[in-house]
Amino acid sequence: MTGGGLLVAGTTSDAGKSVVTAGICRWLVRQGVKVAPFKGQNMSLNSFVTREGAEIGRAQAMQAQAARAEPSALMNPVLLKPGSDRSSQVVLMGKPVGELSARGYHGGRQAALLDTVVGCLEELRATHDAVICEGAGSPAEINLRRTDIVNMGLARAARLPVLVVGDIDRGGVFASFFGTTALLAPEDQELLAGYLVNKFRGDVSLLEPGLDMLKSLTGRDTYGVLPFQHGLGIDEEDGLRVSLRGSVRESVVAPPVGEDVLRVAVCAVPLMSNFTDVDALAAEPGVVVRFVDRAEELVDADLVVVPGTRGTVKALEWLRERGLADALARRAAEGRPVLGICGGFQLLGETIEDEVESRAGVVDGLGLLPVRVRFEAEKTLSRPVGEALGEYVEGYEIHHGVAEVLGGESFLDGCRVGSVWGTHWHGSLESDGFRRAFLRAVSDAAGRRFVPAPDTSFEALREEQLDRLGDLIERHADTDALWRLIEGGAPAGLPFVPPGAPGTP
Repeated sequence: MTGGGLLVAGTTSDAGKSVVTAGICRWLVRQGVKVAPFKGQNMSLNSFVTREGAEIGRAQAMQAQAARAEPSALMNPVLLKPGSDRSSQVVLMGKPVGELSARGYHGGRQAALLDTVVGCLEELRATHDAVICEGAGSPAEINLRRTDIVNMGLARAARLPVLVVGDIDRGGVFASFFGTTALLAPEDQELLAGYLVNKFRGDVSLLEPGLDMLKSLTGRDTYGVLPFQHGLGIDEEDGLRVSLRGSVRESVVAPPVGEDVLRVAVCAVPLMSNFTDVDALAAEPGVVVRFVDRAEELVDADLVVVPGTRGTVKALEWLRERGLADALARRAAEGRPVLGICGGFQLLGETIEDEVESRAGVVDGLGLLPVRVRFEAEKTLSRPVGEALGEYVEGYEIHHGVAEVLGGESFLDGCRVGSVWGTHWHGSLESDGFRRAFLRAVSDAAGRRFVPAPDTSFEALREEQLDRLGDLIERHADTDALWRLIEGGAPAGLPFVPPGAPGTP
């Protein structure tokens, strides 16, 4: 028997699709439902490696955690990783298959992937009671509808009911709901079951007349009004404010355990990837994390993090143009802490030989670590475990660059020289014991009287966040009606809202 399904679409990007999908997954699993998340096609530089060595979007990995399910390539069969404004690396079933321009992808390759996407969804539905799918952008992007495999194209192929989420905090939510519906072809409108209002502030009774008018105009129900809450979010796509770090910043957090706070500056390099690595730092009481793009902003930082990037050579040029490269060199000479992760580690080395990502050939790195990097066509995708600073560490690796370490002290398959650390491991700071040991080392090098809290559990904080999302759905959505959608599909007889997509009656 095939499990139920639902597609969570949005009036715009960042309307709340990812968090609503995660919230529905957490609500369902707490009801004893075996549920899985799904996103047919994701565009993101924030990715994760599954246990079988497949690369998927981090949002789907966190949604899998919300569903208490093991992340799998089936949950995100197509991942696009932008390398510029016009091209992306295509990751299919967790493995890179090449670079394509936006025109080349939408011109034919995307439509050819529909069978793969639908097959993955059906495989999940065969083993789960429900699969909650996330759309991308807006389902009313009429210029892309012909080749769509993630919104209405998927919904029609798999006969999924569609719930459209709108962010009322941005304004114009009624027009967005109506316009989204009215721009869909009749066959697509048959699957658009209704709406969910996100980020509402104030008295819901003041909104109800508008919801009634929306129902009279479209014939569709609103399945809930979610209140605005600070600090809600998961590891979404590429917005800096949507991750656990954002929630910690906006929440009431405990004061520092020691006398000082610890200031962390993260270089906001171009094509920044997996910036969620620093979420675990921001979860610590007394650690202040900010993203910077000017050399003077490094002056008072106790730790500078150079994060991952999809364009190592481009990031290196950017650091030099802005004077940040010189500022990093001064920090290293003064024994002040710097941490490079993945691409950030690579550019701290002596040389980079790149005929794969930038095709720039051999370029000089910053020379702060005794490392030579050579880019290989095959991408490293792994889930390493190890030990550093006397503590157990888990991480994951996603990179084309292969590092030859020529000296220094071993550090998570990378190296350390003085107060400059470099590693390819993402996610290492989520290991609580290691994070505390690392912060103690940073505090000592920076001369701060900072003391890591002895009991911060990043895993517990993430679970608490996912439970908050589940609570939001349980308390503010019509869960009985949602379950009827998931189990039985879109209601029959939904009216057509003219004019429909161009060229349709």
